[in-house]
Amino acid sequence: MTRHIVACGGGGWASDSRSGPLEDYIMGLAARDRPRVCLLPTASGDSDWVITRFYECFPSSVCEPSHLALFRPHPEPVRAALARQDAVYVAGGSSANLAAIWRVHDVGAALREAWERGAVMSGVSAGAICWFAAGLTNSLGAGFAPMAGLGFAPGGFCPHADSDPGRLVALRGLVEAGRMPPTLAVDDDAAVHLAGAAPPRLVAGLPGRGARLIAPRGRDEPLEPLALAS
Repeated sequence: MTRHIVACGGGGWASDSRSGPLEDYIMGLAARDRPRVCLLPTASGDSDWVITRFYECFPSSVCEPSHLALFRPHPEPVRAALARQDAVYVAGGSSANLAAIWRVHDVGAALREAWERGAVMSGVSAGAICWFAAGLTNSLGAGFAPMAGLGFAPGGFCPHADSDPGRLVALRGLVEAGRMPPTLAVDDDAAVHLAGAAPPRLVAGLPGRGARLIAPRGRDEPLEPLALAS
């Protein structure tokens, strides 16, 4: 069974008027024609706006949407809620707060079980950082800092590579200093798809959007793009 992670650099349904090719791509990886897709809006503080947008962009006509709000009462155990999903989408926001809340509820273990069973793991910004061993975040105070992720994928992840140039400057310094591993830096409206042991591939939601691996000694390796169905 191939395990999938689709990590988006930014943009997408939470910042646009509708879902687009990246969202369609994620659902297309699921094992069912009408997949069960669960939103984890933790990084946004379970924002009502984010939850509402999710249901607008993942309608019941094409999938079985649900969400798991950890800042509110949730009678069903986390493990049970995630066990039946075909895809999980983690919204953006504060990576540090997401990590803290997830530790309290042991979300990482439940997600790993779902992923190992075949559910597609996905998300944007903070919701993409979480899948990797490390990520570059601005949720720990002024500037950018490294933080630990769940480690489903090796290396690091940096979102918003094209829309916030200061991130790349900070990232290169941290990689050179050995404080960040080689890291995937991904533009808004682009994603990297990790499928089993295959190399990460670029999935561009808009023309000109890209991703590259930032490695020590100034080595930037652009990712090979995957063609999206028209």
